[in-house]
Amino acid sequence: MSQETVYAIASGKGGVGKTTTTVNLGTALAQAGKRVAIVDADLGMANLAGFVSLSPDSATLHDVLAGDASVEEATYRLAENIVGVPSGGSLESYARTSPEGLGDVVDALREQADYVLLDVGAGVSHETVLPLGLADAVLLVTTPEPAAVKDVAKTIELVARANGEVAGLLVTRTHPAGDVPAADIADRLDLPLLGTVPEDTAVRGSVYAGTPLVVHEPRSPAAVAYRRLTAELTDVDVEPQPASNDRDDAPSDGVSGAITDAESDG
Repeated sequence: MSQETVYAIASGKGGVGKTTTTVNLGTALAQAGKRVAIVDADLGMANLAGFVSLSPDSATLHDVLAGDASVEEATYRLAENIVGVPSGGSLESYARTSPEGLGDVVDALREQADYVLLDVGAGVSHETVLPLGLADAVLLVTTPEPAAVKDVAKTIELVARANGEVAGLLVTRTHPAGDVPAADIADRLDLPLLGTVPEDTAVRGSVYAGTPLVVHEPRSPAAVAYRRLTAELTDVDVEPQPASNDRDDAPSDGVSGAITDAESDG
C-alpha cells in the first residue's frame, strides 16, 4: 500500500472509535518521522477544533469551503510532524460551505504531507460520501456489535458508489471472549482484516488527558494495536512497543495536549 498516501477513516455509525483511530494512526506516523495532515471532514458535526485549543475566531475548514480562507490559514501545527485542519462548529458556517471544494483541500495537503488522513462523518450524506472518493483508500472501522457491522456494510456500498477503494477493516473494542471473531466479521464483509484493537481503559484515559494514546500510554494493549495497524496499513516502519499493564512508565512529554479524540466512547 506504499503508493497510497491519502486515507479516509470511515464507519457506518458513530461511536466505534473512528476519531481515536485517525488520531493515533496520524500520531504513530508522525512519531516515525512522516509528515501528517489530519482533516476533520465531518462538516456537520465537527470534532477536532475543540481539542486543539483553537479560538472561536480561528479559520476552519468551513471557512475554506466557503471561500473565506486559504487552506494554509486553516491548518494548525499540532505537534512535531503533524498538522490539523479542523472543521467549523456552527450551523451558520456549515450552511455556507461547498463540500465540493474538499478535493482542492486534499490536493493542497497532499503536496505538503506524506500522509493525509480524512476523519469522515458517519451516516449517509453528500459530504460523507465525497471523501470516500477523494482518498486513495478507505479504512473502515467497526466494533463487533451487529448494528455497527450492518452499518459498515452500507458504507462499503457508498465507497463503491464514490468510485473509491477499501483498504481493509479495523475492528475495535474487541474482547477475548464473547464477541464474534474479527476474522469472521471481515470474511462476512469480504474485506481484508487489517487489525483489531482491544477494549482498553487507557483509551478513555488518553481522551481525558488530551493526549493521543500512543503517547499517553504507549505500552497499553490498544496503543500497541494502533502501531501495528499503522505498519500494516502504510508499510511505515513503526517502532514497536511491548504491551504492558504497568502504566507508571508512560511518558509525560512528546505529543501531549495537542490532539485528542473527539469521541468520548474511544
